[in-house]
Amino acid sequence: MSTQVSEEVREALHEGRPVVALESTIIAHGLPRPRNLAVALELEELVRAGGAVPATVAVIDGTARVGLDRAALVRIAEDPAVRKLGHRDLAPALATGVTGATTVSATAWLADAAGIRVFATGGLGGVHREWSETQDESADLRLLAEVGITVVCAGVKSILDVPATLQRLETLGVTVVGYGTEHFPGFYLSSSGEPVDWTLRSPEEVAAVIRAQDALGGRQAALVVANPVPEAEQLDPALHARVLARGLAAAKEKAITGQAVTPFLLEYLTVHTEGASLEANLAAVRGNVRLAARIATAYGAGIRGTAAPGAGEPDAEAPGSGASGSGASGSAAPGAGGR
Repeated sequence: MSTQVSEEVREALHEGRPVVALESTIIAHGLPRPRNLAVALELEELVRAGGAVPATVAVIDGTARVGLDRAALVRIAEDPAVRKLGHRDLAPALATGVTGATTVSATAWLADAAGIRVFATGGLGGVHREWSETQDESADLRLLAEVGITVVCAGVKSILDVPATLQRLETLGVTVVGYGTEHFPGFYLSSSGEPVDWTLRSPEEVAAVIRAQDALGGRQAALVVANPVPEAEQLDPALHARVLARGLAAAKEKAITGQAVTPFLLEYLTVHTEGASLEANLAAVRGNVRLAARIATAYGAGIRGTAAPGAGEPDAEAPGSGASGSGASGSAAPGAGGR
């Protein structure tokens, strides 16, 4: 496979310095121009501010790139011909010289192959509503069962069937932990209402779980770190419920099915919340990128045998930090061991 790792990322990996992978679909297809380029540059700077090296992933003219220079970022942000590539699309894209932005599944695949352990994104794909009729499930889920990467996200997109998605992740053996929360986040919302089995409260605790995965060996699978958007920056839950219900009805009326449902609903939410859903999305992404940089740094420090700053202390930024009981640091939530 034709893959090019940037010199900066290659050197960081060789020297054991922290690296955070970033997807490019949000740049090409998730945000309006020209704001998309500004956000792409901002996210890379947030990674650097957290002490890690950013590795934005995309395919440029048939070459998979792990770590983009500014020219490549501009190309992904401004070229309307840029395609959306899942991991199943990588081989034909490379063979035919296509330029494309990578989804969660393609980014995770390429980042894992390059040796990157931490990946930050907005929300995962999942099991779609009315799955029993459509059999529609994101490729993200099965791919995460095959790569040993840690994905920091704000849960799964709230337009999906969240309980079914969590059950599917459990079936696939993908570990899910809440970061400073006892409930799985709802992408635009701080909570989906669904409990998580494990709650961690600091980057050092997450890094310790990654190292425990390393020590266990065996079949590799991802670690999903579900990091909720702060309540002050979430989409108003009542507005979300009202607009989503109308969007689902509109999709049914227009006979929109399959892969077309998600982009339709996301656009519907953006328009009918007057951009509030987009701002909540960006708030979640920024928080995930900041946390991912801290996790990558803590993991690297542990591998090198040195203590990361604040190791072993509760994370002041974690929502609900200091809480006791079932969500206590590193403990099993009620119902742990099976949903």
